[in-house]
Amino acid sequence: MTAPGTGVVLSGTGGVWRVRDEHGVTHDASMRGRLKAGEGLKLAVGDRVTLEHDDAMTIAAILPRRSTLARRAPGNRHRSRVVVANMDQVVVVFAVVKPEPHRGMLDRFLVIAESNDIPARIVINKVDLDQNTRAAELFADYERAGYPVHYTSVKRGVGLAEVGAVLAGRISALTGPSGVGKSSLLNAIYPGLDLRVGEISESVNKGRHTTVGALMHPLPDGGYVVDTPGLREVGVWGVDASNLAACFPEFRGALGSCRFRDCRHVSEPGCAVRELVAQRVASGERYDSYLKLLEEAEGVGGRE
Repeated sequence: MTAPGTGVVLSGTGGVWRVRDEHGVTHDASMRGRLKAGEGLKLAVGDRVTLEHDDAMTIAAILPRRSTLARRAPGNRHRSRVVVANMDQVVVVFAVVKPEPHRGMLDRFLVIAESNDIPARIVINKVDLDQNTRAAELFADYERAGYPVHYTSVKRGVGLAEVGAVLAGRISALTGPSGVGKSSLLNAIYPGLDLRVGEISESVNKGRHTTVGALMHPLPDGGYVVDTPGLREVGVWGVDASNLAACFPEFRGALGSCRFRDCRHVSEPGCAVRELVAQRVASGERYDSYLKLLEEAEGVGGRE
């Protein structure tokens, strides 16, 4: 048996995981039986692992995670699924059209990032199709909330250098709905990736899924980018209802100023958050998203 080394999980399917070791060599590795049968962490893309080689390359241990991006497991409100581990930032990609942007879904992605203390930024793609020049207006609320917003067009080469600069040297999880052009965007910035590009279904105006699992790609500058599956429904997982308002950066300055300490920011008198909305300091649409997510969080975990 060779001396153990370490690596980063790039992808996995059917019990075989692609792992890139500290020398930049990628291996196919399976999990040791005792690790597979254990009740601890479930292996995820982005995990740092210990590698051992006897007759074959095996994953002997999962090293401690410094961050995770998790979502509720489909069909099970009580379990989570780690999408990516150990990322530095979440980059949420939406299109200005085709498919039409669903701001409520964008808010869900941002809340998941905020609840895991992962910095988030927003990329609005396909601005070449923005005939009514509405992109800046549509997403102004997010810039006011403090999120960096990048406007891109693969066709015209708009914003690609700026996005490439914020990906450089970092582990970034790209997420967003199907069909918004995540793979096309990455191919334009890093042509050698050659990711599969999906087509937009004109009949339902939703993208067809082309990425079946999270895939981590090494970048020339030493960073990584994770192309995640297009997610049409994102369940907020692990967000306590009482902490949900803190996941909206524009609300934070008002938290603690409400008349009641246990204010839910729904209908209570003297609510500082609702006052921000009434004064249009905070977005009414974002507040509506908060109410919907609060109902979901209370439905999953119960009220505190």
